Amino acid sequence: MKKRIENALNIPRLKVKYRAASRQKRTRLLNEICDLTGMHRKALIRLLNRKIKRTKPPRGLAPKYQYETILPILKTIWFACDQMGSKRLHTAIPFWLPFYEQEHGSLMDFTRLQLLSTSPATIDRLLKKTRVRHSSKRLCGTKPGKILKNQIPIKLNQWDEHEPGFLEADTVAHFGTSLEGDFVWSITFTDIHTTWTENRAIWNKGATGVVQRVKEIELVLPFKIKGFDCDNGSEFLNHHLLRYFTDRPKERMVQFTRSRPYHKNDNAHVEQKNWTHVRQLLGYDRLDHPKLVGLVNDLYEKEWRLYQKHFIPTLKCIKKEKINSKYRKQYDTPKTPYERVLACESIEGKVKQRLMEEHQPLNPFQLKRDIEKKLSRIFKYVKVAKKVKRRI
Repeated sequence: MKKRIENALNIPRLKVKYRAASRQKRTRLLNEICDLTGMHRKALIRLLNRKIKRTKPPRGLAPKYQYETILPILKTIWFACDQMGSKRLHTAIPFWLPFYEQEHGSLMDFTRLQLLSTSPATIDRLLKKTRVRHSSKRLCGTKPGKILKNQIPIKLNQWDEHEPGFLEADTVAHFGTSLEGDFVWSITFTDIHTTWTENRAIWNKGATGVVQRVKEIELVLPFKIKGFDCDNGSEFLNHHLLRYFTDRPKERMVQFTRSRPYHKNDNAHVEQKNWTHVRQLLGYDRLDHPKLVGLVNDLYEKEWRLYQKHFIPTLKCIKKEKINSKYRKQYDTPKTPYERVLACESIEGKVKQRLMEEHQPLNPFQLKRDIEKKLSRIFKYVKVAKKVKRRI
């Protein structure tokens, strides 16, 4: 009851009036309030003499962003970009924002300006509660290839990585929780200079199938292959692939090298793409039906490669130095592989013109919807295959 009375009387205003009044006016004010509320006179005096609590203003500068307005837009773009890091997302927002307005309606100029001026640190702060963390520690399907180890040299940084054409290659096994039996493998090829990445699916990892996928990828690359570096797996260290790279004219000869055994960082560029281009797309389910090879390749060769090449920026480490016991890395400005190819002087103008024509009609949100449709078809087939196996 007392709190209700205090709220009704607007006590902060009465305190100011009471303290500024003379003795006679204070007496009249107390008499009026006591008659009106029935409060005890001494209780009312203690209430009016209590110190006024002054609320401190919040420390720091006032926020310049309308978080409740830009956060839903930021989340939509972030999820469509497969939850990329804040530095890459900061670069991707100018590409994605016009397509967002096509899909969801035009934005106010002030909102658009705020989104474009949001820093990577602010993006991290806004998305902190919705960021998803994944565990990536799994079994490994790489088996050593012992036949050609003496013929294929270990790479010792002899490549000129300032021009395109030097590729790293690796495989990803879609075996679920068991390495037994036959299943689908994904092959990943990454160019070090432009970060251009191609993926293909094969059934098992036989030498003939790997060479066939390498031929397909070489036809769609915007540059010639000059160097090819892989791990020590038997899918790459075989006579078929060695002959394919060496039995050709001298000007098209490919330098075939391998990494050191048990040193994954030797192929750090492609190891990173195994996660962003394969695991984030297909996850860790077991793909153990031959028909899935065609379905996965249909996704890799069409929507997925366009989505990754044209709308997903990549970071490149341009400097690394050791200070005491820590390493300090410096990265370049995030750019899409498409932008890096256009900026490369050694690539022909015809190739760049073809890529610009390919880029013109693309819509990343439409590509994302098409990717989701094909993924649902793939995983629907995986579920059906699991049910059939259980019955057997």
